[in-house]
Amino acid sequence: MSGQGPYDLPTHVQSAVTPLSKRLVVNRRGSTVWDVQSRAGRFAVKLGYPTQAHGWTAWAPAREAVILRQLIPDEVQFGEWEEGTWSAQPWRDGESLYNLWEPHRQAAEPSTPNLDEARSCAVALTHLHEGGWVHGDVQPNHFVIGPTGTFLIDLALAQGGEVPKIYDFRYRGCLVHYEAPEISRSILESGTAVPTKEADVYALGASWFISATGWRHVSYPDDADRKDQRQAIVDKPHRPINVPGTLGKIIEQMMSRDPADRPTGAEICEELGHAR
Repeated sequence: MSGQGPYDLPTHVQSAVTPLSKRLVVNRRGSTVWDVQSRAGRFAVKLGYPTQAHGWTAWAPAREAVILRQLIPDEVQFGEWEEGTWSAQPWRDGESLYNLWEPHRQAAEPSTPNLDEARSCAVALTHLHEGGWVHGDVQPNHFVIGPTGTFLIDLALAQGGEVPKIYDFRYRGCLVHYEAPEISRSILESGTAVPTKEADVYALGASWFISATGWRHVSYPDDADRKDQRQAIVDKPHRPINVPGTLGKIIEQMMSRDPADRPTGAEICEELGHAR
């Protein structure tokens, strides 16, 4: 396992996507992502590779591509390369939720973010849920808010439809900063968990909270290891929700420790719609 990167597009991937230009977007956690402009359009091209900690990252691009082919009408390509799998999907233009709400994190006093932007995130998640899928990795950088709408991206961990066994892997949690207590507890006890709509709702609330305030939903040291982070989520209450107005009240409901007490995505959309 190399676990390094970034990796350039292999020759056979270049032949498939025929780039006129390309820009490195990110390289972390076993994924190199390129913004590729071709005659056919603009694409996000992902190269998955194993890391020292995780081997499943090598299969994530192909797994996501299989899921996207069941969800969107656009053409999605994927295949294998020497370090793992690759995929090419339509580029989604816009700003991440986290970047868009930066002025609120810089404000001297807590302020209410744009409720239309918040609702657009809830709508994107609700559409996924109503289609029978659970995202499993909801976080602020996975909501892209742009001129043509809000897109929920990075579906490699999603559950709900058929995935070929060769590209499938067990769910071992998501980015802990947005993980619901029941998911963290299951990971600590068994090493795996079952992602749910209720856990997605919790993660959306935690995403709004950190994007608006800069604070993680539960307090733990920055240098805490993953196990200690999860233990803090299991043992400690979430931070006080200091987001003003309706959004703060909704976040409080979404981050209930009891999954049964959390509102559904549709209920969140309805409440935010009335508040605008």
